[in-house]
Amino acid sequence: MARPSRRPGRLPAEATSFVGRRRELVEVRNKLAGGRVVSLVGPGGVGKTRLALRAATNLARGFSDGAWWVELGEVREPALVCNAVMSALDLRDQAATEPLALLLAYLRDKELLLVLDNCEHLLGAAAAFANEVVAAAPGVRLIVTSREPLSIPGEHVVPVPPLDLPPANAAGPLNQLRQNEAVMLFVERAEAASGSFVLTAANRGAVADLCRRLDGLPLALELAAVRTRVLSVEQIVERLADRFGLLTGGGRAALPRHQTLETAIDWSHDLLADAERALFRRLCVFAGRFTLEDVEAVCAAGQALEPMSSLVDKSLVIKEDARGVACYRLHETMREYARAKLVDAGETEMIGERCTDYYVTRCQSTALEARFRLLDWLPWMDLEIDNIRAILGHCLARGDSVRGIDLVTALSWFWITRATTEGVRWLDELLASGPGNPETLAWSYFLRGFLAVLQGDSAAAQPVLERAMAVSREQRLPIQLANALSMASIAQVLAGDLASARRLLDDAETVASQVDDYAARIAILQAQCLNAIFEADIDAVRMAATEGERLSRDAGDLYGRHMMLLNLGGAALFSGDLGRSKELYEEALRIAYQVDDRIGQFYLLAALAYLAATAGDTRIAAQLLGASDTIRSGAGATVMAVLAPYAEQAEDMATRALGPAKFRVEFEAGRAMTRDAAVRLALGESEAPAKKGSDHRDAEILGKREADVARLVADGLSNKQIGARLFLSERTVDSHVRSILNKLGFNSRAQIAGWFRVTETA
Repeated sequence: MARPSRRPGRLPAEATSFVGRRRELVEVRNKLAGGRVVSLVGPGGVGKTRLALRAATNLARGFSDGAWWVELGEVREPALVCNAVMSALDLRDQAATEPLALLLAYLRDKELLLVLDNCEHLLGAAAAFANEVVAAAPGVRLIVTSREPLSIPGEHVVPVPPLDLPPANAAGPLNQLRQNEAVMLFVERAEAASGSFVLTAANRGAVADLCRRLDGLPLALELAAVRTRVLSVEQIVERLADRFGLLTGGGRAALPRHQTLETAIDWSHDLLADAERALFRRLCVFAGRFTLEDVEAVCAAGQALEPMSSLVDKSLVIKEDARGVACYRLHETMREYARAKLVDAGETEMIGERCTDYYVTRCQSTALEARFRLLDWLPWMDLEIDNIRAILGHCLARGDSVRGIDLVTALSWFWITRATTEGVRWLDELLASGPGNPETLAWSYFLRGFLAVLQGDSAAAQPVLERAMAVSREQRLPIQLANALSMASIAQVLAGDLASARRLLDDAETVASQVDDYAARIAILQAQCLNAIFEADIDAVRMAATEGERLSRDAGDLYGRHMMLLNLGGAALFSGDLGRSKELYEEALRIAYQVDDRIGQFYLLAALAYLAATAGDTRIAAQLLGASDTIRSGAGATVMAVLAPYAEQAEDMATRALGPAKFRVEFEAGRAMTRDAAVRLALGESEAPAKKGSDHRDAEILGKREADVARLVADGLSNKQIGARLFLSERTVDSHVRSILNKLGFNSRAQIAGWFRVTETA
């Protein structure tokens, strides 16, 4: 079935040229003009998702920060709604800031459209999130799709009915029939499915009859359209008529629409071979996307390629591409149907256990090597994370603490680089849910301490690291003990207790001397670096980091090498060797960009901004500071104490050279940069764009939304009229107008209008 690829992020491309739903599109637009939240409400299969996508696509240009898609159908835990929104907005849970707080801070001054798709199973969490956004971010509008409203103040509900039906006798010109919404969709999908289908005078009656029998339900029409590969429309109608006759006792009473849809799916399902039916019902065990390898391990006894291909061909399963990897998912209605079939077959427990065992075993088998294969492992985790989250929730709900703790611990590098506060939550809940494997527990408590250190929370780190040390000693696990001691030393450094930090580090070195283990050695070297930094012993930093950089490079440990390059770059900076510091920081930035470590990118862009400022490249410095600030806020991080003086000096130097107004313009230009562009600029792979023109006629001094407002001011519109045109509050428009006046050095709207006309004709 051709549907939009609905991964979170910028609006996905539409997979159909279908242009119906004009009434509903107008209603959505009108309601968004007067309100903040519009909910598209209707039963499964009526096309709420496609309507939301079309509406958002049409309206996106009216929002300076764009339109963004959040897929909630694959989210099973209410607590993860904010994480899904963060993922869509390309924000990162990599610090101590809670996801909701990070989101509200990010959205507060944004003007964007957010689409929350498939909220019905998360109504409470989605409603709470929408309420918070409405209160905190006046420039944000929301479109929500669900089977029932959120029931929050100010919500505007747009019911989504089935498509308009053609007349019963298909009377009128053929071109007029082609304009009917249900016919239009069926014909489009039949043409795509068969490659040869054409609406003609001969089949017009059968097409109209089919659309009416299927109640104009888009999903049912798409399933029927697939059958045009092997059947005529008349044959499809005849077979569906037989089914409907059985359900209505041969009478002509219409079926309830949900039963019509179920009957259409039933027909497709019953035409499957036994092996295909078994595979289809078992696929509901996956909460998110899945690969052929996953299917073969969990759902099939052997090769699954042929039956999977058949299910895709019959539009029962959707095939997608994720970074070059073929993967699959189920439409929400199909997942519900498959789940009912799985219950009927008595296979729910068996398949659930098989799925849990598969993910626990597979994640554990890759855990030790993950740090050396981050560029392969992290994309695999990004693809599978919704399934793994469902397994974690399953373990927590059933009190399966052993497998739950094993699984959450095996994902350590995902929590470290992608989802720090989420990892903390899972660890805390699972460690409190019951006992775990003793050997795993040592790593579990160590990981919890590691995440607390990353969050700068030494108070939370110390007790769990003490527990990690105790379990390691009880079980005689020297490698785990050495790692726990090293991390405890770092926690004490953060707490300012350098004496305790040195004692713990000495103990770690003693334990590690008894084993030959890379992880233990690199942990000690990192602790040595941080101890030395706080003791201002630059030679000791350089010595430990040099050995650490060599070891991590030889081992293929990108995360470890990135940290050691940071340490070496800092040592060079502190000792005044700015050229060497720049080389080291640039190499560290390349790695941070490769593994998408946002905290590292934030730190390194700010450090390179300082080096640019000292070299006299003050425009580049200002832009790098702006880009660094965007990445920092997007990760919920705070400015590091060791970095703050250098960032302040860079800002002072750039401000003195450029002047306050120009510095602000360049800083904001940096804030608006993509991360790709910012990294290229920092690495000297591109130059800061040259400004055109001069003084107040420089049009680029305005942001995109400010330019939109200036254009409408020039057209003579009031703030209220501008707000209605651009979906902004009157207060927000007034703020934009004042900003334009300040940037251009004007004191009247007439001057803005005159300036805009000059720039338009320049």
